[in-house]
Amino acid sequence: MPLQVSLSMRIITISNNNVFIDLMKITVAATHISYRTLFHTILILTFLLPFSFILTAFFTLEGVDKCSSFDCLGRRLGPRILGRVDDSGRLVKDLYMILNQVNSEEIPEGLKLPDSFSHLVSDMKNNQYDAKTFGLMLRATIMKLETEIMESRFSELMNKHFAASSIPRGIHCLSLRLTNEYSSNAHARRQLPSPELLPLVSNNSYHHFILSTDNILAASVVVTSAVESSLEPSKIVFHIITDKKTYAAMHSWFALNLVSPAIVEVKGVHQFDWLTRENVPLLDVVDNHNDIKDYYHGSHITETNLSDTTRKFASKLQVRSPKYISLLNHLRIYLPKLFPDLEKVIFLDDDVVIQCDLSPLLEIDLHGKVNGAVETCKGEGEWVMSKRSKNYFNFSHPIIAKHLDPDECAWAYGMNIFDLRAWRKTNIIETYHHWFKENLDSNLTLWKFGTLPPALIAFKGYVHPIDPSWHMLGLGYQSKTDIENVKKAAVIHYNGQLKPWLPIGLKHLRPFWTKYVNYSNDFVRNCHIMDS
Repeated sequence: MPLQVSLSMRIITISNNNVFIDLMKITVAATHISYRTLFHTILILTFLLPFSFILTAFFTLEGVDKCSSFDCLGRRLGPRILGRVDDSGRLVKDLYMILNQVNSEEIPEGLKLPDSFSHLVSDMKNNQYDAKTFGLMLRATIMKLETEIMESRFSELMNKHFAASSIPRGIHCLSLRLTNEYSSNAHARRQLPSPELLPLVSNNSYHHFILSTDNILAASVVVTSAVESSLEPSKIVFHIITDKKTYAAMHSWFALNLVSPAIVEVKGVHQFDWLTRENVPLLDVVDNHNDIKDYYHGSHITETNLSDTTRKFASKLQVRSPKYISLLNHLRIYLPKLFPDLEKVIFLDDDVVIQCDLSPLLEIDLHGKVNGAVETCKGEGEWVMSKRSKNYFNFSHPIIAKHLDPDECAWAYGMNIFDLRAWRKTNIIETYHHWFKENLDSNLTLWKFGTLPPALIAFKGYVHPIDPSWHMLGLGYQSKTDIENVKKAAVIHYNGQLKPWLPIGLKHLRPFWTKYVNYSNDFVRNCHIMDS
């Protein structure tokens, strides 16, 4: 490829195979251009132009339109080096056409896929894939990676589910040591409340709180936070209900750790004469219905469907928590029967913390309603969630579609004011039983979430909304919860899997709970329950 330079004519001409092509003419002003500039220009052209001609020759031999190999895409860039053609739009269109074509094709069985992007590039270089093969390889590789990512996320959710359903070693230790204390220490067995205070347990001039739990540490936080936040702690009466296996330990804790001047009563479910199988059909249903046992205690792994979103899969796991078939979780529906002498009470879940005096709640006029609760459909997360009936029920089922409105506002369990006098005049308990059985007869297809859905139906028309600042939800799953809003809420609720007593709890929200744990207590220290 001879290169001729004529300074007198001020033209540079390049010849290829005896054919002269004026690829570029440089007008040289003899009086203004330096020989050094001319030398550098010639040197650059000497390196670039042969590369351009080689690409052009290959295009000529193979044919631009017939070029099917992925390598051709690069050859089309050759002319662009000299600024002759801007072919980027066509390249993008060609690539899109190839990818769109392979998007609808089956991935060949046994196709060996690279383990990483660098391996993919190496395979392309070594095997000289045509564009279609490259597209299939790229699609199959992306699909493989997406599956691995989804499996990893599902595995993480499964592990979180097991962690949320487990009992931490420290809390288990606490229960065992307190049970032993009950049998060996007379002070741990003393009557709660003391005989002189017993009449106050049914005195309606006092502020009555009911808590149903088998978690001793959580119960102590609820009671302590309520007493410390109260303006009149001497007016507080706590009624703690627990199961038979936890009763001795729960009694020991509150007998040895009095919260004077408040009053605490501890009762086991076995001590309520009314809780019989005749009055509580749920007992028979839960014990004898195999579908329930399989649903809550069976293998969750066999139910994994990679087509689910991670949020949907998390919901499936959440509703399969064994707590939803625990009698303790259903007891609130029987409060008028269990406490026949009480008129108005506040029912609390064991994963709440009280941050201000709640006595004004008991003064709220429920206007003939039964349940004072925070509605969960009128916000985007500042105080409440955005939940309606469609978030809890299966409206593709004809029974649900016939009886419920998908847009009806939901409300929250966890902190509720119940007017037991008004409740006793209703058929709420019977309605609850009816729908619980209806769901069983429909193979658990009417709703997803535990005990709230049947309550949403049973209390329909009996709910009086209260200000959402009384009850802030979501501290057990919303990592972006605003700390300032947490500080201002009357009751904060760690609903969700990330309970503050679990290792998986949200660390920045845990201090609001741990501030009410007595880490100097001998039982707490000996069980290595630490503030972390």
